[in-house]
Amino acid sequence: MPNGSSRARVFRWLKAVAIIVLVILLVPYALTPLYRAVNPVSTLMLWRWATGARVERTWTPLAGIAPALPQAVISAEDGRFCRHWGIDFAELRDAMVDADRLSEMRGGSTITQQTAKNLFLWPGRSYVRKVLEFPLALWMDLILGKRRVMEIYLNVAEWGPNGEFGAAAAARSAFSKSPKDISAREAATLAAILPNPIERSAARPGPGVRRLAGLYERRAGRFGELAACVRR
Repeated sequence: MPNGSSRARVFRWLKAVAIIVLVILLVPYALTPLYRAVNPVSTLMLWRWATGARVERTWTPLAGIAPALPQAVISAEDGRFCRHWGIDFAELRDAMVDADRLSEMRGGSTITQQTAKNLFLWPGRSYVRKVLEFPLALWMDLILGKRRVMEIYLNVAEWGPNGEFGAAAAARSAFSKSPKDISAREAATLAAILPNPIERSAARPGPGVRRLAGLYERRAGRFGELAACVRR
């Protein structure tokens, strides 16, 4: 049995570990207000830099991106982006009811949740990550607002198999264009590859990507108010 001195050392060690974990968990909440003015990078970009892998990203303000792209991304990823507070509880409930749909919809993640994951967490499926992601998405929506969240998302999302991150790299790689000059169909094609930019290609879209791009383009055209919150 450990004596009193040993128990005290164990308690101090556990207390130190708890403090370290708490500080780590609070770092994203402290950084989020800074991202109203500072342009962030994603954890995946940092990992690629650390391992010597290629990273291509040119930060582009939302005003320098064709309005068709956020419209298409909202149509594809998060149709209620302008109406929820970072978490789409209706979509989440539907995803939880249907396990197959949960897999297809990546857990019902909103654009804000995906931005939180990209900036502060890790890829892959994990209930632990989801638990961390939920309050952080609510905080980001409150502090940053819709337009800034969208601007960050479009600049940190992985958009290609060779380290292409953000709308500028995506448009240049797929269409040899500035993101401001892409068409509605090209924007919808970029939105269609977001779930799997490693295997899907906007430059050489397969039948599935072309079908999704047509769907997202039509949906964006019919529901122009979907992206009203990101316009000036």
